[in-house]
Amino acid sequence: QVHLEESGGGSVQAGGSLRLSCAVSGYSLSNYCMGWFRQAPGKEREGVANIFTGGGSTYYADSVKGRFTLSQDKATNSLYLQMNNLKPEDTAMYYCAECYCAIGACGKDDFGYFGPGTQVTVSS
Repeated sequence: QVHLEESGGGSVQAGGSLRLSCAVSGYSLSNYCMGWFRQAPGKEREGVANIFTGGGSTYYADSVKGRFTLSQDKATNSLYLQMNNLKPEDTAMYYCAECYCAIGACGKDDFGYFGPGTQVTVSS
């Protein structure tokens, strides 16, 4: 049974950093699309970053490009999202999820099964 568990969220000031983790169980990160999306209250879901685990290619939403870095550790079956230079507009619940886009950055409708999420709050 697939299970995704996020951790690492918290409250930081603008300009700060957080590192989100996603523990994946139920299958190995061999050749999947995996990623992160976020959703703030009253706003649409937004794809943040995704990785094609077979080759390791990563893609990012324009809003986080240059600030966020997605990585994987196949030995521990984990994903990580390093978030630097955080902005108040990054405040949202962040979810680790399977994704289904074929290439490039996944959009809001390209994510499937996801974990319970972890809250990120950035104050100005």
